[in-house]
Amino acid sequence: MINTKVCIAGVELKNPVMTASGTFGSGMEYSEFVDLSRLGAVVTKGVANVPWPGNPTPRVAEIRGGMMNAIGLQNPGIETFCARDLPFLAQYDTAVIVNVCGHTAEEYVEVVERLSDEAAVDLLEINISCPNVRCGGIAFGQNPDSVESITREIKRHARQPVIMKLSPNVTDITELARAAETGGADALSMINTLTGMKIDVNRRTFALANHTGGVSGPAIHPIAVRMVYQTAQAVKLPIIGMGGITSAEDALEFILAGATAVAVGTANFRNPRATLDVIEGIEDYMCSQRVEDICSLIGAVK
Repeated sequence: MINTKVCIAGVELKNPVMTASGTFGSGMEYSEFVDLSRLGAVVTKGVANVPWPGNPTPRVAEIRGGMMNAIGLQNPGIETFCARDLPFLAQYDTAVIVNVCGHTAEEYVEVVERLSDEAAVDLLEINISCPNVRCGGIAFGQNPDSVESITREIKRHARQPVIMKLSPNVTDITELARAAETGGADALSMINTLTGMKIDVNRRTFALANHTGGVSGPAIHPIAVRMVYQTAQAVKLPIIGMGGITSAEDALEFILAGATAVAVGTANFRNPRATLDVIEGIEDYMCSQRVEDICSLIGAVK
């Protein structure tokens, strides 16, 4: 008998494996391939107070070791999301984590308040890699004062526990983690994508219309593991680790480094059953290593 249950901010998950926002739609898109009830949680694509059209195309480019995207957080807006996606997710025995985005504190708060009375929502994940239009376009998550401020403001209005999703595009991610903790965050998820660029040498132009995009996939895995480890030493909050997970071994690295749970992202595009493969691989590892409780592995590497 093995126990794979973990707890994030008072919410129990049947196992530590969830989806990464933006790589799994809002669950409906993958439900033909994956029994959502087997997942620890489904993390939805980012949702804003109004529909966002996203960036011009091309918006995705393949790179060695992963991919780049500049989707621009295209989404149908909170009202469509609540009417269409939440009732669908409520059919399944899995935790629901809604990713929230916005360009101003007021936009974030509008979505958070709208979700307050939605029983299907277990946790909120706040995407602070969005550009803060009131501060010249710099992302909320790149300045410790901004992180603390937006976290505190969201906590004032949220009824569900709040997970702050940290950007790796900073000098010291532990400064941002401490700021989120000071602001009252209940948990952290990390890392978001790293900013990169790809140039098409044959066409002599940028591969993405946005010029730059977020790099994800196996290439960023060691960087993400390092950041999770450093952050686990700096704060007392539970961490959801992500970045280049394609196997149970990848996921276990995050857990041993200090993550309570993990999120599978880019691998879903190549293998729609990637989350299930990771879950089953973790179970096999626990059996072969005679690990009775997954929680005993959290932060086991010192």
